[in-house]
Amino acid sequence: MKEKIENLLEEVKAFNASNLEQLEAFRIKYLSKKGIITELFTEFRNVAPEKRKEMGQLMNGLKTAIQEKIVSLKEGLESTVESPDKPDLTLPSSAPLGSRHPLSIVRNDIIDIFSRIGFTVSEGPEIEDDFHNFSALNFPADHPARDMQDTFFIEKDPDIALRTHTSSVQVRVMESTTPPIRTISPGRVFRNEAISARAHCIFHQVEGLYVDTDVSFADLKQTLFHFAKELFGEKTKTRFRPSYFPFTEPSAEMDISCNICGGKGCNICKYTGWVEILGCGMVDPNVLELCNIDSKKYTGFAFGMGIERITMLKYQINDLRLFFENDVRFLDQFKSSI
Repeated sequence: MKEKIENLLEEVKAFNASNLEQLEAFRIKYLSKKGIITELFTEFRNVAPEKRKEMGQLMNGLKTAIQEKIVSLKEGLESTVESPDKPDLTLPSSAPLGSRHPLSIVRNDIIDIFSRIGFTVSEGPEIEDDFHNFSALNFPADHPARDMQDTFFIEKDPDIALRTHTSSVQVRVMESTTPPIRTISPGRVFRNEAISARAHCIFHQVEGLYVDTDVSFADLKQTLFHFAKELFGEKTKTRFRPSYFPFTEPSAEMDISCNICGGKGCNICKYTGWVEILGCGMVDPNVLELCNIDSKKYTGFAFGMGIERITMLKYQINDLRLFFENDVRFLDQFKSSI
């Protein structure tokens, strides 16, 4: 048996393969379940006890030599053969372009417009306390917005709720910043509403705030006039209608000429030629005082808009639920151009 093992060892040392198929045949011949090594271990049972140690060492040496031979030859063969799976980096990319969500596109457009005229971006928590979400914004204790039908309150603490607007971020900015303040607050908000084509319990807002000396309603109108022209086009017309919000006085709602029918009248604008896109107004002095800002020295304006509504107008989308369904057929219409 010793002579047989020594002969096999010489055979292994002399073996050479010109391709991977020959190497695989060599591996099967020696290391498979019915290969030579298995046969030798079967014969090993009949070896006299006093020779088993010597034979065992020879067999292990043979097996190690076979394994090292296979590894060595395989590395040499693979280095000379180009793998079919290896990509050709010189070829142009064939990967499909991804899609950006329409809400993300419009959100970024809004941020970009206001950033160019000096507004910074501020963010805050989505779970808010009563003071920042309601009280600091001049909401009376009996205001309907505090009702459970509108707000998701945290069950264990009635003073904690999911924010109903990003105005709470503006409160935090006013608390921690000395005017002048010029900021926008984009973010997700929550209201306890039935989901339909025109409403959802989750939606997105961008709210803006400007506080400084001698800020007037004319500054507010010019800022929003510039925004509408930038986002919807130079031919866009605007108008302001009196309204009411607890945290602004005077308050207004801003309409733009319907970009779907060109102001002629359609079902989107309810045949008026106008579509409301945001609420705005001069910051109520009570709000400034609650945030430790001297209302006799400083004035300011604020505005807020729903990103979903702006997006529906911009891309002529008629069902708000499409934004949340992740339907690839819908999202593929917003392919990135870069």
